Amino acid sequence: MAVVKTIDLVGVSSKSWRDAAQEALKEAAKSLRGIEAMDILDTSCTVEDNEISEYLTHVRIKFRIERS
Repeated sequence: MAVVKTIDLVGVSSKSWRDAAQEALKEAAKSLRGIEAMDILDTSCTVEDNEISEYLTHVRIKFRIERS
């Protein structure tokens, strides 16, 4: 029997929402093993002087819990 755990993260990028999602995944992979999927939950951005300054992507990372 398997159990899948989830964590929510918000990736930030100055380039794009896709890059922000990739940043979140890259950071999660530093401490999690067995990442199986990622859902994009929301996107938003920060605006400064009527220009987009940061792209934010809220993701849910899914990974399998390993039992010994």
